[in-house]
Order: sequence, then C-alpha cells, then structure tokens
Amino acid sequence: MNKDYLLFHRPFITEEEINEMVDTLRSGWLSMGPKTIRFEEEFNKYIGSKTSIAVSSWTAAGHLALEAFGIQRDDEVIVPTMTFPATAEIVCYFGAKPVIVDVEEDTLNISLKEIEKALTPKTKAIIPVHYGGQPCDMDEIMGFAKHHNLKVLEDAAHSLPAYYKGRKIGTIADVTCFSFYATKTLSTGEGGMICTNDEEIANRCAIMRLHGINRDAWKRYSESGSWYYEVVAPGFKYNFTDLQASLGLPQLKKVDDMWNSRKYIASQYTEAFKDLDTITLHTIKPDRESSWHLYPVRLNLEMLKVGRAQIIEELKQNNVGVGVHFMPVHQHLFYSETFKLDDKNYPVASSVFPRLLSLPIYPGMTDKNVDKVISVFTDILKKHRK
Repeated sequence: MNKDYLLFHRPFITEEEINEMVDTLRSGWLSMGPKTIRFEEEFNKYIGSKTSIAVSSWTAAGHLALEAFGIQRDDEVIVPTMTFPATAEIVCYFGAKPVIVDVEEDTLNISLKEIEKALTPKTKAIIPVHYGGQPCDMDEIMGFAKHHNLKVLEDAAHSLPAYYKGRKIGTIADVTCFSFYATKTLSTGEGGMICTNDEEIANRCAIMRLHGINRDAWKRYSESGSWYYEVVAPGFKYNFTDLQASLGLPQLKKVDDMWNSRKYIASQYTEAFKDLDTITLHTIKPDRESSWHLYPVRLNLEMLKVGRAQIIEELKQNNVGVGVHFMPVHQHLFYSETFKLDDKNYPVASSVFPRLLSLPIYPGMTDKNVDKVISVFTDILKKHRK
C-alpha cells in the first residue's frame, strides 16, 4: 500500500485493545461470555437506556427488533431511501414490505411529510435513519407513531454518540440499533447493539439472538452454569462474542474522546470550505449534535466542468480516499424492480445523490492529514470551476 495514501477510514486501535484481545485469547473464552455481558452493562450505562443487548451486526439487531415488534408477512415498514440497503433488507426477511420514502433536502434524514403520505392500514413501524450521525426529527416522528399506534426503530448505525434536544440517541424510540462495523465510531470489526426501555422487547431480543434458548444459556459452560437449557422459540445465531467485546470495552472508554476528534476535524473542514461556491456543506440543525460519523459535501455541479467521478478520481490520484453515502435504496436493482420504484417519486434523493461525496473524518488523522484533504480538495475544485 502507498504509505502516502490517506485512507477514507481507519479504526482507532491502540495497545489497550490489543492487550484486551490477548487477555481474552489467554482466557479460553472466545464466544459470548463474561466480557460480552460486561460490555453490554458498560454500554447501557453510557447510553442511559434500561437494557442493551449485544449482537453480531446492526442487521441482526434490526431484524431482532422487528421480530420483537411482531412484524409479519404483508405488513409495511416505512424506511428512507438515503441509507445502506440493510435498513430495508431486514423488512424483507419477514415477507413484509419496506415502504421507501424520500428525505429532507437539508439533512438527508427521513421526511415527516413523506412518512405521512406513506401511511396505510398495513403500516406497523417506522425506521428513521440518522444520516451521517445527525438525529432525525424524533419528537415529530414519535408523536406521529404514537398517534397511529406504530413502533419506531431508530437506525443509529452512524450516531454514537449523538444528541437530540439534549437527549442521547438510544433513549428516545421503542428500540435503537447501533452498529460496530469496522468503519463505525466504535468498532468491534462486526457487531451491533439493541437499546430499549421496553422490558418485553428486551427479553424477546435476548432470547432470539441465540437460537431461542432461555436467556442465560451462555453460562452452561462456566463453573457456575448448568448443562440444562431449553429452546423456547425458533431463534437465530446472532450472538456477540468476547473477542468482539475485547475491542468494544476499550473503545467505549474513549468514545467521547474519539467524538471530540471528529468534531474538531469537522470544524476545520467547515471553516476551510464555508466560502466555496463549488460545494454545499451539510446542514446540522441547532437543536441537535451529530456524531460526525460522516462529513458529507455536495458538489455544485452547475459550477463545475466535470462530474463527481472525475473529482473522486483526482482525489485518489492525490492520495486522498473518499466515500459516497449512499446510493439511494430505490435505485438498487432489487428494490427498484421488486417494488416498481422510480426516481421521479424521490426528487430530493435522486437530485442529491450524483453530487454527494464523503471526506475522511476519524480519530488518528493528524493536523497534517486534515490540511492535506483541505488543500487537495480545494485545488481540484478550483481547477475544475467553470
């Protein structure tokens, strides 16, 4: 690998994670065990929810949450088009229909107006996605859901930590699902967490994550455990492991420090780019705080002689990695063909997507790295300005 190439993302791993991992390997307990339980407890304290349940991925978390909601074949669940397809995919697992709607122009979060238009007698739940780490309009969404007797599952894959009107994401909806994928703000390689204040939902998710075995079956191989266990429902193999918890525990200790690093980088970018007429910066509403998982910008293509692909290619040629978040769900082949979706019904997402790119923003980036991104990106935009 080119040593001068600045990756789009790099997990912030230190000796603390390495030492914790070695300790787990030496303990002989690799799958779900005492460190997983400790990680759940520490995460729960940090978020402030009543229960946190660690699972193998965000997708597993979302699937279990919808199962606990009682989603069934032919039910409908409203999801935004500006998200990774897993948000819609989990609805399909039940033979239910993901009703994919457009987003707000300024934040790219799900539009309440579009939620209202999508409501039918078959609607059972809403999955708002906190795009880039900025919370959706949760008061309005929760009020609408309560009025229509709907469940709300927050897709908080991007938003650890984030705040909505002073409340931490993870404490507002019926269920909140976090992601610990390699690129996320807390990384365990793969992994996810279900947070809820609903005891019935929590108990169901805890049972269903491990084959439907009664809750503490993981203890059966411990000194204090019993060989006896009982399957009470046809569950899934979605459990977290102590190997993952070995990364999660030290990551959780520094999650706020990592957030402060991202906020600092975001402020540097915003100051450097605020007067450029070739891009539009992402809007953050004043009553909420973003995790800054992403730093998305929109190319003002009307002011440029080239398209996004050329800009990205030149950034890479100058050793700066970037991402694109996201190709709208309604444009993916499976969803567009299966549900007969068309760009004309998604004017915001369809217009914004060709302009979007995400700049590197992660702890471990030096001031020199940040200055490089600013300098290279600014020079390329200047070079191609009409």
